[in-house]
Amino acid sequence: MDKRNSKIAAVLCLAFFLYFFILHTIHSRSNVPYLSKDIPGIEVFNRNNVFQKDPTPPSPQSPLPRPNQINCDRSHRFYDLCTINGPTVLDPVNSTLYLSVPTNSTTVEKIRPYPRKWEKPIMAGIQEFTLISNSKSPLCQAQHKLPAIVFSAAGYTGNFFHDFNDGFIPLFITVNSVFPDNQDFILVISQAQNWWISKYGDLLHTYSKHPVIIPENETSTHCFPSATLGLISHGFMTIDPKLMPNSQALTHFHAFLDKAYNHGQNHPWKSNPPKPRARLVLATRNGGVGRVISNQNEVKHLAEEIGFDVIIFEPIPQTPLQQAYALINSSHAMVGVHGAGLTHSLFLRPGVVFMQVVPIGADWLAEVCFANSARAMGLEYLEYRIGAEESSLIDKYGKNSLLIKDPATFRGQNWSSATMDIYLKEQNVKIDLIRFREYLKEAYKKAKEFMEKEGAS
Repeated sequence: MDKRNSKIAAVLCLAFFLYFFILHTIHSRSNVPYLSKDIPGIEVFNRNNVFQKDPTPPSPQSPLPRPNQINCDRSHRFYDLCTINGPTVLDPVNSTLYLSVPTNSTTVEKIRPYPRKWEKPIMAGIQEFTLISNSKSPLCQAQHKLPAIVFSAAGYTGNFFHDFNDGFIPLFITVNSVFPDNQDFILVISQAQNWWISKYGDLLHTYSKHPVIIPENETSTHCFPSATLGLISHGFMTIDPKLMPNSQALTHFHAFLDKAYNHGQNHPWKSNPPKPRARLVLATRNGGVGRVISNQNEVKHLAEEIGFDVIIFEPIPQTPLQQAYALINSSHAMVGVHGAGLTHSLFLRPGVVFMQVVPIGADWLAEVCFANSARAMGLEYLEYRIGAEESSLIDKYGKNSLLIKDPATFRGQNWSSATMDIYLKEQNVKIDLIRFREYLKEAYKKAKEFMEKEGAS
C-alpha cells in the first residue's frame, strides 16, 4: 500500500467510525454524569483507604535514578507523550501536575493525553493537563508509592472499535514501553464515565489491580514518585514489535485479553457434544445503521447446510464482555459485514477463520481497520467483496453509476458526509448464496483443520 493510499485509508476509517460515535454520543452519553464512587466491576480510588489498598513496595528491578525533570515527546503523528521524572503532585481541581522538587530551570508543558492529536475537533474535547516545575506545589493529601499513567477516556470512547484502537491497544503499548520490567503502576483516567468503567472493569483491573483515580471526582491532591501522560499508538489496530522493548505484538495483546476474560468458566458454547461441529459466529447489524445482511436467515441456513453450528451475535453497548469473549473465543469461525462490531475479532484464537464481508466502497476501510490486525493475530483471514448486484445501492443509483462501478474515482480524496451516507448508511447487502457457498466451504475446511489441530476444541 503506497503512502497516498495509506492516508486515504486512514481518513476513510476515521470517517466511518465518526458516524457511529456521533450516534452513540447522542443516545448513550448525553445524560451520563461523571463517574460516581460506587461502580460495579472495579474499585475506584477512595482517599480513606489509599494506604490500605496501595501498599506495594518498589519494583525489585527499579531502573537507575533519572534527573528530576519534565520531558515531552511531540514528534509523533498520533500522540504526544510527557513524563515527570521525579516526585509528582496532581492537583485534580486545576488539572495540573507539579514536579515537587527544585530543578535548574522552570518548565511548563501542556498535553491532551489522547492518541489522535491530528484531529483538532476531537482533541478540543480532551481535558488538557499542565505540567510545571520550579513552582510551589500544593501539599500532598494522598500519597501513592507507585508511578501514574494518565490518559483520557473521552474522544471517540464509546465506539467499540475506538475503545480498543485509541484506548486499550495504546495503553498496552504504553505500559510495556514505559515499564518493560512489569513494574506496577496506578491508572489515572480523565473524563471516564460510569458505563465505561463498569463495562471494562475486568480489563482495567488486569492492567493495574489498584483503584482507578478519576480526576474529575477528586478534590484532594495525589502524589506519585513519577508520572507518564499520554498513550503511545503505532497506528490503526496494530502493535509494531520493532518498536516494543520486549518485542510484543498483537498476539501478546490477545493473550492479555485472555487473562482478563477467560476465567475458565464453563460456558454453554464451550460444551462439546460427542461429535462436535464447527461453530460459526455470524456477527449481525440492526436495521438502523446500514450494512445489514438482508438475507441473513438464508445465509445462516446455508452455513448450517455446509456443516457449521451457527450462532447469531448482534453486539450492543450493554453486551457483557466476558460473555462476548466466551462466545467468540470458543468459536472456530466468525463472519460479518465490515463495521465496528468486527472489533470482536480480537477475541478469536490464532488459527480461527475470520471472514469479512466488504460492501462496495469500503475496500480500504476493511483493509486498515480489520484485515491487517487479523493477519497480525495469526487468524485465517478470508475476504468476501460483494458485487454490484449484492448491494442495495444498485436499486437507487443503477448498475452503471460511477459510485458503483468505480467507488475510488467517485469519492476521490473527498470523503464527504454525503459520500459516507451512501456507502456506510444507505447500503445494505444481499449476499449471492451461490457465490458465497464456495467461501463458506473454504471457511469450513479451515475450521475443521483448526479443530483437528486443537483436538476438536
